[in-house]
Amino acid sequence: MKTGFNKGAARAALVAASLAFGLGLGAAWADEDEHEDHDEGVVAFEIPANPTRAFKLMIGAEVYDNWWETVGTEAPEGTHPAYPAAGKKKGATTWRCKECHGWDYKGAAGAYGSGSHFTGIKGIDGMKGADPAKIEELLRGPTHGFTEEMIPDVAMDYLALFVSEGQEDPSAIIDAATKKVAGDAERGAASYQTVCAKCHGPDGKWINFGSEDDPEYVGTVASGNPWEGLHKVKYGQPGGEMPALLTFDAQAIADILAYAQTLPAK
Repeated sequence: MKTGFNKGAARAALVAASLAFGLGLGAAWADEDEHEDHDEGVVAFEIPANPTRAFKLMIGAEVYDNWWETVGTEAPEGTHPAYPAAGKKKGATTWRCKECHGWDYKGAAGAYGSGSHFTGIKGIDGMKGADPAKIEELLRGPTHGFTEEMIPDVAMDYLALFVSEGQEDPSAIIDAATKKVAGDAERGAASYQTVCAKCHGPDGKWINFGSEDDPEYVGTVASGNPWEGLHKVKYGQPGGEMPALLTFDAQAIADILAYAQTLPAK
């Protein structure tokens, strides 16, 4: 039952939780006056004086998810020139890294090997351990075409770091055939109810990620696309207030996702 919910209180609780647990918040609130532009380009997230590796990976992962929401710029117009003509998507979404390379980072060799997101493009998993400078060179090159106006240098640095050092094989947590998560839902319930539920609600249905006709909730994502769920739980939501839990251990994150799979999908 939803009673006495206050969005301002929820925001304060999230900030308090983030400070208490050393978590990075998702992209900062770009409409607040105190958030100023940075030398590295206009970005919508606040850069700490001494950004930690965890912070950099969080931002890099959010850029991978949706770079324009993360850096606070306009969505690109038109379909990405390198997006395959046979692909089923069009428009701005084709400029998202995840759209071709997948939430599991395996591209055509993973969950996006079939279905509406299939492109035939390989994943980024082959770039694990690569020199971040080389990764940046590829992303700034003609195929990817990400200019400094699109992704400022600091955000590009963090994206390259994520590609090189932030990827973890989700197959250790998610069964590709069944989509079941190898976690303890009972343990995950405690974390979900004390952290996630403050915004998503106890049933995961306070926020609809989809539409009125085709709603999508926490349970919908966790059960239908657990790779996306894992990425979001670990790194947060671009342009939003969702905290990143990447400083939690891997099992704790798996437990939260396992519990999320018990929540209603509709």
